[in-house]
Amino acid sequence: MRVGLVCAHAGPPHKVRNQSAGTHQHVARVAAELSSRGHDVRVYERLDDPDAPPTSEIAGYRVERVPVGPSTRTPTAKLVPHVPELGRWLTDRWAAEWAPEVVHGHFWIGGLAAASAVRETSIPVVQTFHSLGAEQLRHLGEAYTGPGERIRLELALTRAVDMAVAQCTDEVDELTRMGLQRASVAVVPAGVDVDLFAPEGEAVSREQRPRILSVGGLAPGHGQEDLVRALRLVGDVELVIAGGPPGDTLASHAEARRLRDLAAQTGVADQLRLVGGVPHDQMAAWYRSADVVACTPRYASAGRVPLEAMACGVPVVGYAMGGIADTVVDEVTGRLVQPGDVRGLGITLRRLLAADAERFAYGHAAVDRVRCSYTWDRTAGALERLYERVVGKRRPVTA
Repeated sequence: MRVGLVCAHAGPPHKVRNQSAGTHQHVARVAAELSSRGHDVRVYERLDDPDAPPTSEIAGYRVERVPVGPSTRTPTAKLVPHVPELGRWLTDRWAAEWAPEVVHGHFWIGGLAAASAVRETSIPVVQTFHSLGAEQLRHLGEAYTGPGERIRLELALTRAVDMAVAQCTDEVDELTRMGLQRASVAVVPAGVDVDLFAPEGEAVSREQRPRILSVGGLAPGHGQEDLVRALRLVGDVELVIAGGPPGDTLASHAEARRLRDLAAQTGVADQLRLVGGVPHDQMAAWYRSADVVACTPRYASAGRVPLEAMACGVPVVGYAMGGIADTVVDEVTGRLVQPGDVRGLGITLRRLLAADAERFAYGHAAVDRVRCSYTWDRTAGALERLYERVVGKRRPVTA
């Protein structure tokens, strides 16, 4: 099958392959897995690096960089005016030579370009949003920083696609509230590299006291302040937060300063350690160094962090929402706490850190769960079956 993956806002793969996981890394892994299954896969992204070649062959698939818009990294909001031009470029490209049998848009910008490109054809469109503006706004409130037109355009996009891929059951509910029929939404969670993320391997050095690890970008919506406030209830432990800019630049980072000030105000300054951004291929060593991984974001669609932690044999304590609620089985692979319940979070962490046998059992069950249900091979297989369902069923939309 010929598959076109459109991820308009992503950067060149050679610059982000070993950095923090995100939409582009997800797309790259999906492309590689589909290619290994014998499909002819091409990834389309906007050219945002003048030194990058127009095309590249990577892991069995081709990357084509579309020369539309500024040739520099550009905020997503500023790409919206270039979506029609990007769609026309794809239409012309697919009319001239290779044409996909199915197009899969990623993130809302990629989806808009994909839907625009195939509007008057019989090529079906599958869409993965990765996050939804309406849901983010509801959970984050004033901390939501997305462009104003995003929610309206995502709503329009749901009416143009043949199938939407949700990464958790909460996202299914949100998409149906936006007007999609339940039969037009399929849950396909992201996979985990179980060769990279495994219990065996090196671990980052640590102190004698127990370690709680939190992974995520340094921003108010990631909920690290809840963990800082909960430390007083946990006892003498170390809280390590991995994420954000490089460690040597954290002194000038607003959220890093806010968290440190909060730790000082609550009397736990000596228990907080910010290490900054960690390359994705080094994260396994950090997971293995922890007794517990805590996941307390205000919004989480994919559940990538708990899955990576579980693959390394580390129990997870997280808020019962989004991808976290889907991946963590309460009292089997970790513990779930109601979102925003700082007292419940602190008590749960304290009890679990004091129960060595319980953590050991959770860790073993977590590894089994990931290897049985969340490998990239399973993700690719689910997408493959989904593509087969939609191919040949689409009718051209009247212009």
